[in-house]
Amino acid sequence: MLIRAGALIGLIAVADWRIDIDVPFGVDVPLGFLYLFPMLLAGGALSRWQIAGAASVCTVLTEEFDTFKWSPLSGIPRDILYFAAFFCMGLFVYEVGRSRRLAQAHVDQIEKESEARRDAEEQLKVLVESSPLAVFAADAEGVVLMANEAASRLFGLKTGTLSGRSIRPYLPALLNVPPRKERGQSFRTVMQCRGRREDGEVFLADIWFSTYQTSAGSRLAAMVMDTSEELRTREESNLDQLLAGSKILVGAVSHEIRNVCGAIAMVHENLSRGGTLAANKDFEALGTLILALEKIAGMELRETANQASGVDVVSLLEELRIVVEPSLREDGVNVRWNTDVDLPAVWADRQSLMQVFLNLVKNSSRAMRSRLTREFVISTGLEHGCVRVSFQDTGGGLAHPEQLFKPFQQGAQATGLGLYLSRAFMRSFRGDLKYEPAEGGACFTVELTVALPDSLDNYEPTYSHSADGRSRPLPGEPEPSVAGRA
Repeated sequence: MLIRAGALIGLIAVADWRIDIDVPFGVDVPLGFLYLFPMLLAGGALSRWQIAGAASVCTVLTEEFDTFKWSPLSGIPRDILYFAAFFCMGLFVYEVGRSRRLAQAHVDQIEKESEARRDAEEQLKVLVESSPLAVFAADAEGVVLMANEAASRLFGLKTGTLSGRSIRPYLPALLNVPPRKERGQSFRTVMQCRGRREDGEVFLADIWFSTYQTSAGSRLAAMVMDTSEELRTREESNLDQLLAGSKILVGAVSHEIRNVCGAIAMVHENLSRGGTLAANKDFEALGTLILALEKIAGMELRETANQASGVDVVSLLEELRIVVEPSLREDGVNVRWNTDVDLPAVWADRQSLMQVFLNLVKNSSRAMRSRLTREFVISTGLEHGCVRVSFQDTGGGLAHPEQLFKPFQQGAQATGLGLYLSRAFMRSFRGDLKYEPAEGGACFTVELTVALPDSLDNYEPTYSHSADGRSRPLPGEPEPSVAGRA
């Protein structure tokens, strides 16, 4: 286009130089106005400054080959007029082309954004439809506008029938959420409530929801998950833990009763040897009651050992960190975790072991409340086939460590059974809980037996645990080599 514009300018200049066009009355007609056409071509390919340069060249050529005499009074206005005409013509074409290019670029951008939006909407639709969570959107009146297949299954409806229904019969608690007004407060939170299916079945629901404003009014988007199974599992686990702890507690009482019965039986036997009370019916009945009481008190604790299995200590400590670290930081405790990520699985009951860890952390946190320096270190190690988990604090230590692990201690902040039950739990699955003095505080170490993968399936508990929490072999079995003794 530039070549054509240059050639056209050259032809016009030659024609204006060599050709004289006379009109009546003897006036020559200049051909300078023809330079407007090459400026049309040049305006589509040059920049603004280049267009001004081309307009200047055309102005000079027009002034050079016309027949008008140049003088400052008439030549300067004429040249300004020439230049303005040429420059404006080229600038007009330039702006028209520039506007067209911008419009085309804008159209291309809109098409790309529209295509990207369609792809995103398609992906979002696939994600919502394939999600195992119930996802739906409702208006300010609680009428469902959109719902996925999982939502229909959750509420016991046929696929696609939830849309258009009110959410009130299924999740009444959601109607207590105020709709968002324009420039009003929005909600982005999670709640737990009871839900109801179409057949009347009640379930526990966790709901993540948010409110937002649209041109059609307030909207609510929610994701719902049925957590009834988790509730049942949690309650059953709590019941098992309660029963296990109760049996150990009853065993502790039975142990004390058995000691008293032994002393009474010895006195009864001594009195019967004297012969004075041999024929006394009441004395014989007393002996029978003593034997019956000994049988009642002679129970053994086997339940925890039967529940033991291979436990990943690393994952259990990660769960412990999630549970206890926020509360420790709120209490101003500096927590350090010196844990090994390559620890083998151990032989234990997961829930019981978590209860032991939580009890030790709680005791250390309570001991450090009155201390200026609050340091708490949880470390792990592997020694002689045992995994050791240590809990060391700066709580000042213990004045009478020999009184540890005894039930119903005087001066205990609660029942005095925490450490006693923790040690009984540990010994019930071949572990132990030990106290070690530490500088500025105390250190409790949990010892756990490494679980051998080839022996987990065929493992049968070899050791029973008496009411005093001591590990002892079943009849005919050797003394334990790993289970600790106080």
